[in-house]
Amino acid sequence: MANHRSALKRVRSSEKKRQRNLAVRGGARTAVKRARTLIEAQQWDEAEAAVKSAVIALDRAASKGVIHKNNASRRKSRLVRGYQQARAAAQ
Repeated sequence: MANHRSALKRVRSSEKKRQRNLAVRGGARTAVKRARTLIEAQQWDEAEAAVKSAVIALDRAASKGVIHKNNASRRKSRLVRGYQQARAAAQ
């Protein structure tokens, strides 16, 4: 355990950041998973809204530095491409 006051403060602030990052990352993962399940279920109206909210969640995570911007971009690209391909295949 840390002994100096500055080190103790660093431990506290690191824990706060870790909790915040966990919530943001978890929210993005949940949004992506929800969109994927709706795409698989072929519920297109709900899936489109879920994809939009997942993109927003990924952008938010990237802007906060929780995930890298290229990581967010790659995930968004794969999600939207999967939605478009599934919708085209269903018609």
